[in-house]
Amino acid sequence: MDSCRLSFFVIFFILVFVNAARSKNVPFDLNYKVTWGNDHVSILNQASEVQLSMDVQSGAGFGSKLSYGSGFFSMKIKIPNKDSAGVVTAFYLTSNGNNHDELDFEFLGNNEGKPITLQTNVFVNGEGNREQRIHLWFDPTADFHTYKILWNQYQIVFYVDNIPIRVFKNNTNIGVKYPTQSMQVEASLWDGDSWATDGGQTKTDWSNAPFRAHFQGFNIDGCSLLSQSSNNAGNCYGSNYWWNESNYWKLDNNQEKEYEKVREKYMNYDYCDDRDKHPNISPECKYSRL
Repeated sequence: MDSCRLSFFVIFFILVFVNAARSKNVPFDLNYKVTWGNDHVSILNQASEVQLSMDVQSGAGFGSKLSYGSGFFSMKIKIPNKDSAGVVTAFYLTSNGNNHDELDFEFLGNNEGKPITLQTNVFVNGEGNREQRIHLWFDPTADFHTYKILWNQYQIVFYVDNIPIRVFKNNTNIGVKYPTQSMQVEASLWDGDSWATDGGQTKTDWSNAPFRAHFQGFNIDGCSLLSQSSNNAGNCYGSNYWWNESNYWKLDNNQEKEYEKVREKYMNYDYCDDRDKHPNISPECKYSRL
């Protein structure tokens, strides 16, 4: 075998190994623990899947054992498939305290036959009100789909099946606050009856309970910190973490096209366009469309 072919195979196997390491399956309890609603949590299929259920008594949630200062976080999710108005399925990063940082995926249930809304939000130092909402191009109740959050010192990107649906750039140079607190990874199923569907006008039909959401994919690609008291994400910005490499500093051309397509075809609410709620345009809104 000549040296060129040998080099090719070496590179090929390195790439296979790296990609396998990034997507490896691990049992739920390696990285996560149940945080509330213990009797509404079922760990299934040799700990490769978790079911959260919600009835009129309680919902449920789980969270990571460690906090993280940067990373590329993902979860495979299948949301409740019944008439689920008022039911919220959430996957998010959050720090603790009133002045917390938080990055949210929230699936807002609806009456059967009506579209599920996927809401994203960004909190910095306790300030949120940065909601964006889309209607998905598939039925999220029918099967698992992958939802990801990239968080590094350059940008935050929300992905659905590897398609970017939201970008929040680090624009601290123009006075835009940016999440820097270490955060835990959380997932939950809870009662949002007061606001989630039609602004709270459509209520939960508890005769359809229990509502069930399923989660898979418990590997965490993140820079772990021993506790949130460490609270310095700056230690997690090094290029030794693959999600901090230059190809994750901004979307590439194909990703930009996919992102603009989502905004054009599927977005139904953007806080940047809501002059009633936000009469003064937030400075980051000028940069949210790349």
